[in-house]
Amino acid sequence: MKQPTSKRPAKARRKTREELNQEGRERKRQKKHSGHAPGSRASGAAADAKNARSGQKKDPRIGSKTPIPLGVTEAPVTKQQKPKSEKKPMLSPQAELDMLENDERLDGLLERLEEGETLSKTDQEWVDAKLDRIDELMQQLGLSWDDEDEEEDENRGDDLMRLLKGGN
Repeated sequence: MKQPTSKRPAKARRKTREELNQEGRERKRQKKHSGHAPGSRASGAAADAKNARSGQKKDPRIGSKTPIPLGVTEAPVTKQQKPKSEKKPMLSPQAELDMLENDERLDGLLERLEEGETLSKTDQEWVDAKLDRIDELMQQLGLSWDDEDEEEDENRGDDLMRLLKGGN
């Protein structure tokens, strides 16, 4: 028994002319359909945008489904009002007085009054109301305006100025 010396694969069968022609037609058909659709250069961006929109969910807040009456309704619409206690928290008299004393708008308007300017009617009414409220709070707390204290404060200021300037 003779053993073959080399292991070669069996020869492939040659294709006939008809088979080669058929394969060529298939390749041509695939090549013909492999390109882009006609007009894709002009409409490609619009098609991409449509595909992107369809993939996203719509915002549920847009477009309410509740019916809206188009005619005049007989019943007037009433708004619910909050109780007054919820609108403005109650402050202690001392806290309210501190808040009024540190009010920037009030300070600015009082400075304008001291300079001799006349305020508009609404501003003047607002300043009067705030000053009245400050007086009420001071009476509740037992505080009073002391002219003596103001003079002492001014004298202290003068003393400090003398000391700073190097006087006696």
